Amino acid sequence: MFRSLPLMRGARIAVEVCMNVKPEETVLVMTDTGKVKLAEAFAYASSSLGATTVVSVMAPLKRSGLEPPKPIAEAMKAADVVLIPTSTSFSHTDARREASKSGARIASMPGITEEMMSVGGLTADYREVERLTNVVSDILDKGKTVKITSPSGTDLTMSIEGRLCLRDTGIYHGPPNTWGNLPAGEACLAPVEGTTEGVLVIDSMGKLVSQPVRVTIKHGRAVKFEGVDAKRLENLLRQGDENAFNVGELGVGTNEKARLSGAVLEDEKVLGTVHVALGDNSSYPGGHSKSNIHMDGILLAPTVMVDEVLLMKDGKIRVV
Repeated sequence: MFRSLPLMRGARIAVEVCMNVKPEETVLVMTDTGKVKLAEAFAYASSSLGATTVVSVMAPLKRSGLEPPKPIAEAMKAADVVLIPTSTSFSHTDARREASKSGARIASMPGITEEMMSVGGLTADYREVERLTNVVSDILDKGKTVKITSPSGTDLTMSIEGRLCLRDTGIYHGPPNTWGNLPAGEACLAPVEGTTEGVLVIDSMGKLVSQPVRVTIKHGRAVKFEGVDAKRLENLLRQGDENAFNVGELGVGTNEKARLSGAVLEDEKVLGTVHVALGDNSSYPGGHSKSNIHMDGILLAPTVMVDEVLLMKDGKIRVV
């Protein structure tokens, strides 16, 4: 019997509140050898509801965006619910997209930690996360132009005209919300390709960025990197494909329980932050720049204007 009560707090919220697992369903817990203990908690929580629960374990992959082994990809399509506590991200992979098309409800949890499950972002009131995410998303859905500034020096403009949000509410009970992260809490979309211009200053990017990195953006692509960790970031992007330098996402954090932990999975959900990603945007409505790279850069205390609407001022959401 699984006995780690702190982990069970988040696992129970995930399977009961977020995924609404039913006794007649099949649940796949997809993990790697770095996250087995956490996977056991999700599996135990799922089994306790009467669901048929299967656990698959692989070696950790070298980086996010790589496809899982074929047998696991096939199992994802066959499951009703897929929980993915792994070391790297499978959110922006064909395997995840195909499983979603097959009807699976999916929670992607790259880099999830015991702290997130016991006291952090996974312990949030997800009905409140859902409400705030929808408020922010409604404004972005209607917007045409976004301007972002930050104390670190970010000064970006981008077109979002015609682009709708992926509402990462944490409530994945079925259409229109069938997949997202756990911990959840962001309103995110794909800016129109080729329209982002200005300077992006990344305050945090997990373990990759220890000090702010300044990125010059022209015609929707990152063209210059400056800062102590700039070369590390640029080299990692160069390991991808030509679309790795594309501005692929704008996201707004909406989870009041999420903390700046150094793990991008949780950092990008922190209420009052914004993140801008480089790489793939094909997982978002309207996005058509496919890449095997997707990297989120966190901006602290930003100010965000959506057309004439002040969405956020110095890290405080102003529309609720």
